[in-house]
Amino acid sequence: MHARNLMWILWPSFLMAGGASAIVFALIDPLDVVFLGHLQASRLTVYTAGFFLFWIMAALSSALTLRIAPRGVELDEFGDPVE
Repeated sequence: MHARNLMWILWPSFLMAGGASAIVFALIDPLDVVFLGHLQASRLTVYTAGFFLFWIMAALSSALTLRIAPRGVELDEFGDPVE
């Protein structure tokens, strides 16, 4: 995978994770989140885990979009199609 492809995947997904975290945690108090019925984590732990979960989900979505996008025609340095 090229560095440019990683940039196209990770940067938009990072921005979306930040936005999703802001929206979700504006509505949900992290201290109200309980795991497996009795495990309660600190606010910072829930914020961090939520952000990375949103980032992974958005990155998978971006990667899938990039994977199924049609490939363009390769051009030479003069803008002519390469055969």
